[in-house]
Amino acid sequence: MKPPPTYKEAGVDIDAADSLVEYIRPLAKSTFRKEVQMDIGGFGGVVAVDRERFSEPLLVASTDGVGTKLRIAFEMDRHESIGIDLVAMCVNDVIVQGAEPLFFLDYFATGKLDPERAKQVLKGIAEGCKISNCSLIGGETAEMPSFYPKGEYELAGFCVGIVNRDRIIDGKEILPGDVLVGIASNGLHSNGYSLVRRLFSEDRGYRLGDTVEGLSVPLGEELLRPTRIYVRPVLDLLAKFPVKGLAHITGGGLIENIPRVLPPGCRASLDLDAWPRPEIFQVIEKVGQIELTEMLRTFNCGIGMVVVADDQHADEVVECLQGMGEQAFRIGRILAGDDEQPRVSWG
Repeated sequence: MKPPPTYKEAGVDIDAADSLVEYIRPLAKSTFRKEVQMDIGGFGGVVAVDRERFSEPLLVASTDGVGTKLRIAFEMDRHESIGIDLVAMCVNDVIVQGAEPLFFLDYFATGKLDPERAKQVLKGIAEGCKISNCSLIGGETAEMPSFYPKGEYELAGFCVGIVNRDRIIDGKEILPGDVLVGIASNGLHSNGYSLVRRLFSEDRGYRLGDTVEGLSVPLGEELLRPTRIYVRPVLDLLAKFPVKGLAHITGGGLIENIPRVLPPGCRASLDLDAWPRPEIFQVIEKVGQIELTEMLRTFNCGIGMVVVADDQHADEVVECLQGMGEQAFRIGRILAGDDEQPRVSWG
């Protein structure tokens, strides 16, 4: 008589998943802030609130994925930095409201668990948490036979941050005359990849190992460049200067993200000559003959974070950021506006 089937024969290897948990345990513990109250492996992570620092604590949460940038990682079989992207997309959203990232959880799902590939991804997640001083307190590894193509996986995560009520940044104090300070990106970050992959497809004669005119590194290496994490410089800035608003420039580019922090009666005017654009954006614009408006609403175009400060402090904000090793520029102003005018204009 044929023996009954097992879960492993059905495609789910519990032993491999358990081994992966043991691998991630020391990586996760290396990210723990003092607020973490239990080890990895429980049903839920437990985190305390430091009531001495946060007498009126507000929690700020964000969730995200990496999008079709994953396809580049699959095709190059390079997975060590994609976890940094995942953390960055969440923690950069949390800090725009003045919150410091407190803890992070990930979701990794695949058809057949490849322990070495998963370790690379999880190592990147832990690295991103270290950079942002955020505790990796748990996650989920799901092995789902026949659900994903061979060698592929899905990756998502969420972050919870904390800020005292009197320190929340909501943009309500922004006024005409305030200045936009841009903090440089280091490339595409994790946005616009559906268009990028279409432009640099094999059908159009491109391969990820190619050297493309205008790029100083091979195409695939440029496209896998990990997203900048702005947590430490932004939190340091908030401790020194009154900041009225912050915008993380993600999907939707400068055109869609800056208005998210503007109160009624305000609009933004950008000076596009105020900062240098990384070479990848110049190559994209040339290769695809992409119109300027489409570039500005799809990509960060060299600015990953925008700070809104009053004119009195703007130069000091720039100098402070530059002193922390950031590239920062005055990139525009806040103007009076109404519903009949575009929320973002440029010249």
